[in-house]
Amino acid sequence: MAKRDYYEVLGVSREATVTEIKKCYRTLAKKYHPDLNPGNQEAEIHFKEVCEAYEILSDDNKRSAYDQYGHAAFENGGGFGGGFGGFGGFGGGASFADFFEDVFSSFMGGGTRGSSGPQRGADLRQDIEITLEEAFSGVNKTIKIPSHKVCPDCNGTGCADGSAPEPCHMCRGRGRIRQSQGFFSVETVCPACNGTGTTIKNPCRKCGAQGHIRIEKTLEVTIPKGVDTGTRMRIAGEGDIGSKGASNGDLYLFINVKDHKVFARSGNDLYCSVPVSMITAALGGKIEVPSLDKGEATVDVPAGTQTGSRVRLKDKGMPILNGNSRGSLYIDLNVQTPTRLTQRQVELLKEFEKEGQNHTPSVGDFFTKVKDFINKVTE
Repeated sequence: MAKRDYYEVLGVSREATVTEIKKCYRTLAKKYHPDLNPGNQEAEIHFKEVCEAYEILSDDNKRSAYDQYGHAAFENGGGFGGGFGGFGGFGGGASFADFFEDVFSSFMGGGTRGSSGPQRGADLRQDIEITLEEAFSGVNKTIKIPSHKVCPDCNGTGCADGSAPEPCHMCRGRGRIRQSQGFFSVETVCPACNGTGTTIKNPCRKCGAQGHIRIEKTLEVTIPKGVDTGTRMRIAGEGDIGSKGASNGDLYLFINVKDHKVFARSGNDLYCSVPVSMITAALGGKIEVPSLDKGEATVDVPAGTQTGSRVRLKDKGMPILNGNSRGSLYIDLNVQTPTRLTQRQVELLKEFEKEGQNHTPSVGDFFTKVKDFINKVTE
């Protein structure tokens, strides 16, 4: 019994694209699959026939040989692979893979190989440097980012003079080409169309057939108070444009807060070292310390304060991002030793020193510990 024409088996014309061939194959494979027709030998014969036709017509090289030589190209050990018996009536690995991909991918949420459909735009990143004061109060920034927009001359088609893309002659609109080696077949991106499935014979001069042009986009962004170095902000839809009407990507802002001359930051807390005169440290008093809130704050210095003493000012630190509270401001007191003393001041200090070391308890404790240590060593 003579074999039926493969185009007739699939119900397509000889000019049919790979997409049209695949669509018909998918419909017929579902119709005649043995699992859906148990015990129906006629359906099984049709199923094998459909798989065999698709095996040839979905492969560019085999289809070209079939168009030229017909069934004779694959008989008697022809140069394009052997018969179509084997596992479940499928002809080589390509049809087996295609059947499960094309017939069942929709149930698994998958897509088809070589898809050249709409692609979401790429996400963009922009680094922004701000001052600690700007991080404290929040700030609006104007930024410029490199991006793309749809070409105004061709409206994104990439074609000039109102023309349209044409199916790729090499992959027949599939976007991928298949090369068979015995039982195995390998698919690669079509080199003629780079996987798009189409070619442009009359390219747009403005965009060079890309469908988009490069621009520098200006945006006004609001940076909230409380941000810190490493904070990442997402601005939806402000990334690069998508292809074929797909959505834009997103823009991600990465914040860097510059070091401050006065304050050090740790999380939401601020730290500051403030000099204190020896007299104020000894007698106690009030001093003014810097603050990001209203510029200054007053701190009570207890009498007898030593260098390294720390004072905490609650709710004087950084605002908590997306919150209503604030961190603390820690003041490290640094007692200053006077210099350039007058003769009278020197005399007073010497008189003060003669009164003993009761006024410097830390010094007395230190030398007592040293004396005890020496006695133990020399025993």
